Amino acid sequence: MSTATRRRVGVAGALVGAASAGVAAAAFAKRYAIGRIRLRPDLEAGEPFGELRGRSAAVTASDGLVLHAEVDGPEDAPLTVVLCHGYTLNLDSWHYQRRDLLDSYRMVLWDQRSHGRSPRAPVDDHGSLIDRLGEDLAEVIEELVPGPCVLVGHSMGGMTIMALADRHPELFEEKIRGVALISTSAGRLGEVSLGLPALLARVVHTVTPGTVSLLGRRGALVDRGREAANDLAFLMLRHLGFGDATNVSPTVVDFVESMIRSTPFEVIADFYPALMAHDKLAALGVLDDVPTSIIVGDKDWLTPVDHSKAMAAALPRAQFTEVPDSSHLVQLERPTVVNDALRDLIKRALADEAAANAAEADRTAEAGGDGGDGAGGPRG
Repeated sequence: MSTATRRRVGVAGALVGAASAGVAAAAFAKRYAIGRIRLRPDLEAGEPFGELRGRSAAVTASDGLVLHAEVDGPEDAPLTVVLCHGYTLNLDSWHYQRRDLLDSYRMVLWDQRSHGRSPRAPVDDHGSLIDRLGEDLAEVIEELVPGPCVLVGHSMGGMTIMALADRHPELFEEKIRGVALISTSAGRLGEVSLGLPALLARVVHTVTPGTVSLLGRRGALVDRGREAANDLAFLMLRHLGFGDATNVSPTVVDFVESMIRSTPFEVIADFYPALMAHDKLAALGVLDDVPTSIIVGDKDWLTPVDHSKAMAAALPRAQFTEVPDSSHLVQLERPTVVNDALRDLIKRALADEAAANAAEADRTAEAGGDGGDGAGGPRG
């Protein structure tokens, strides 16, 4: 072998060796970082995430899909709380709300189509998918809610409630007594900066739809890659999904990551265009007739504070809560703040219900009194 050849081989070997060493060093650094995170005290380590179960129920949607739902809490409660989860999550994402409210209120939790324990649904028209979720919610209410209720929606779940208001406003006069919109948006998600400079954000929004669609056609392959990269997903979710990454419980991060990873990438790709096209600002007026609570983390980069403020401007009677040091998963990151806001909303809903019942009783009494005077007066 000539000197020149040996030199080329030596250089190539050095480059391969350096690259291998770099990959190994990066992998070691990642494992070291995750190891250090998991060794910290974790107050949530014993929390039974994903283990709380209620009475199982099945709701058949108008297109024949059988949705999974659970009913929990006392059947004789004064109202039902219906919880609608977000994109790539499932009904278990309401762990703290279920745990802390079920002793006082009847609760209905359901897995939106293609999520959790509800089966995968074919998508014929991405543009109408959020409207389809609104119809699903109407059917859940009809099947599982016998009396007055409060609706609570996180992210895509909030959009589901807006779609219900758009298509079935009469329900907000008949059954729905209050609404909570958590980390959600009435539209224009395609303009969100994602925490990036404006130019880079535009590039990301331009490239992402085609990339998601392409990867969705290779969903099984992508899912295998997601399984292999769960440590990386843990680190990314810890920093992007929570406002206080330093103090968030690793157990909570693992719990959320497992829900996201259990959602097939084909489903992620199916729903993405509908979320970007969502626009229900005009439907918010329906909610102004019932007590409404709007809750958002101050570091939410997926559905930013400005979107919640826009909803609050459209609903001047709504209670607006901006939760400090929290991001998109505020119901898991700051459950006490969220639960307090929900309890306040329920009290307002019950007060409105009591006032409406009293007014109806007065009208009935007046009608009966008028009839009695007419029937019992002198005949002539």
